[in-house]
Amino acid sequence: MTEGPRPERVRVTGPPRRHLPRTRTGDIDDQTRLGSVYLGSLMREQLRLALRTVGVLMLTVGSLPLAFHVAPRLSDVHLVGVPLAWVLLGGLVYPLLVLLGWRYVRRAERNERDFADLMSEVDR
Repeated sequence: MTEGPRPERVRVTGPPRRHLPRTRTGDIDDQTRLGSVYLGSLMREQLRLALRTVGVLMLTVGSLPLAFHVAPRLSDVHLVGVPLAWVLLGGLVYPLLVLLGWRYVRRAERNERDFADLMSEVDR
């Protein structure tokens, strides 16, 4: 094998990049005061939504034991041969949980869309 001169190395690069103007989301990324205000408002709204959802869950499912304690005759009620407590806990609680979860996700996504719209309006 003969060793000849090596070819010169060539650096391959992409097309020149344009410098894009800074957007307001940069305020959030850089952790500025303005960014923390925007992000804080989104987080507060998401927390309010979560607390409302948990509150509805506690008022509905959480009140079932209280209802059976206050009215002990409810434990004697049977629907189609099944005790009322089982019907409520096994048949009605799960659809309620699915409904609450679906509603929570829809509203959380709406809050995020509203936040994104706000950020795009600020950029203009």
